[in-house]
Amino acid sequence: MTNYSKLPAILVLEDGTVYHGKAAGKIGTTTGEICFNTGTTGYQEIFTDPSYFGQIMVTTNAHIGNYGIDEDDTESGKIQIAGLVCKNYNINYSRKMADESIQSYFEEGNLVGISDIDTRSLVRHIRNKGAMNAIISSENLDVESLKATLATVPSMDGLELSSQVSTTEPYFYGNEDAPVRVAVLDLGIKKNILRNFDQREVYAKVFPAKTTFAEMQAWNPAGYFISNGPGDPSAMSYAIQTVKDILAADQPMFGICLGHQILALANDIRTQKMHNGHRGINHPVKNIIANRCEITSQNHGFGVVAEDIEQSDKVEVTHINLNDQSIEGIRVIGKNAFSVQYHPESSPGPHDSRYLFDDFIELIKK
Repeated sequence: MTNYSKLPAILVLEDGTVYHGKAAGKIGTTTGEICFNTGTTGYQEIFTDPSYFGQIMVTTNAHIGNYGIDEDDTESGKIQIAGLVCKNYNINYSRKMADESIQSYFEEGNLVGISDIDTRSLVRHIRNKGAMNAIISSENLDVESLKATLATVPSMDGLELSSQVSTTEPYFYGNEDAPVRVAVLDLGIKKNILRNFDQREVYAKVFPAKTTFAEMQAWNPAGYFISNGPGDPSAMSYAIQTVKDILAADQPMFGICLGHQILALANDIRTQKMHNGHRGINHPVKNIIANRCEITSQNHGFGVVAEDIEQSDKVEVTHINLNDQSIEGIRVIGKNAFSVQYHPESSPGPHDSRYLFDDFIELIKK
């Protein structure tokens, strides 16, 4: 195992800002869009969430690695983040259930990180300047060289990434004798979404991102689910067309996060890149249909354009963010289709929104 505490590392932002720290994880160089998550727990779920593919994650919680790594806590089959920035990097862990340390996990997963950074200063900087690309290196400490490499990294705006994290072959999840069958379009799905379906007696067949409606329909499902995932939704014409076809067939449909954005685009509602996005486990959302509030887990850098919804006769708003009034949920008028921007399956995190899975099952059974 690498003695990371003896080795220096450097973080360079797209705007030229430089931070010096210590190496964490594998010795090497990595690039991606830098963003931050305000959750106080759940670092392993963050590392393995496919929605974070291509992003360097800054954790605002001061201690990372302190409860080790447990295989049962993963949201996908591998580490998905492009890199990690943290304050205190703890190789020694206290949880008896843990399988290994964060350092061995990162070395096995080829994850490059940097620790001993003033993350409060960094987060304030990103918060004010907005999302940007960054580079971490523990093998090359030449700032000008790193800037040159960083200049070649494409912007997340316009980037299609779901096809890189989606399953390559269909697979099943749950009890095949369950009374409800749901076709899942995998744009970068989290395991806990499938667990929530299984807990509600749903047998799911998970399809690759570029699967057509006709291919999913051949399995004869009772409903369709459009998953979360990474990248710019407007660059995903294939998924937008699939959702349009599901709507045309008037089939029950539920979307989460990227699936929410794709449903909006399929109804001529534009999406836009946010200044920073929402990433954390304590975002307040109001369900304006039920007139109640819920605390939610969120992870997205794109959102739907509210002005388009105001002028639309196709969709209506069901949920709004109480911090910035952004759109958190919609439903299609006259169709059995709805979506939310946040993550009702959150684990760890609040369970206030688990009712959405029940609503979807009830919609199917009507």
